[in-house]
Amino acid sequence: MPAVALVALVAVSLGGCSSLGVPASATNAAPIAVIAAENFWGSIAAQLGGQHADVTSIISNPNTDPHDYEPTARDAIKMATAELVIENGVGYDPWVDRLLSASSVKGRLVLSVGDAVGVKPGGNPHRWYSPDDVHRVIALITDDYKSLDPKGAAYFDRQRQLFESKTLAAYDGLIADTKAKYTGTPIGASESIVAPLAQALGLDLLTPASFLNAISEGTDPTAQDKATIDRQIKGKEIKVYIYNSQNATPDIQTQVGQARAAGIPVVAITETLNPATATFQDWQVAQLRRIQAALAQATGK
Repeated sequence: MPAVALVALVAVSLGGCSSLGVPASATNAAPIAVIAAENFWGSIAAQLGGQHADVTSIISNPNTDPHDYEPTARDAIKMATAELVIENGVGYDPWVDRLLSASSVKGRLVLSVGDAVGVKPGGNPHRWYSPDDVHRVIALITDDYKSLDPKGAAYFDRQRQLFESKTLAAYDGLIADTKAKYTGTPIGASESIVAPLAQALGLDLLTPASFLNAISEGTDPTAQDKATIDRQIKGKEIKVYIYNSQNATPDIQTQVGQARAAGIPVVAITETLNPATATFQDWQVAQLRRIQAALAQATGK
């Protein structure tokens, strides 16, 4: 929907709301209204906010491509009433900026993850696959909650401490264990979503970066890159192949088949929570366990 139309819709729908622009938590101690562009950040925000935050994720369907999402009128209304907006940034969800420009809300905070963790335009946007960045975002969301609801500061600090020390224990433990056992193991991947996680796990991602970026951005990979990957698979230069099942192009489907035919373990991951009802940590732990099992199968460790 064009920004002009969104502005008109928001004005009509919310014109009679005298509290618009005044954080609810400051007027009636209601939960902080939070909008997350994607449910991987929304899941984290909901757990950190607990009873003091009401979190809505716009993209929660595993079949929805965040890159190409077109916001609805309902999304515009939700954004106009949000006190905190969490977007991924780095060109991943540009539609969020269109919604934000369609409504000016006094006191609204916007957390752009890419900007916050220092990823420049053109960088890898898949920051939720970087454990270090996940922990940075946890701290930033907590700070925003305390800014919007100072009286709840102690509560939000406790929520963060519990989340990082207990809730994410299995997630952090699997990352550390996999890195200790399999650092340097060569792997292949379908797109750049795997790159931050591979780095965190100490794995050697051999797939050309130009191929990873092409698949992520929806452009055609070069014949040279495809030939390089064919060689890596047929020669078993890679031990495991990891692909995004939500973006399995014909080229990726071919590579998956070739890897399986060569006896190379294949692991599917997804871009957003799958199932949509999963928590961030349950989703990631399940994937990490599959990756670790594939590495064990491939290396005998």
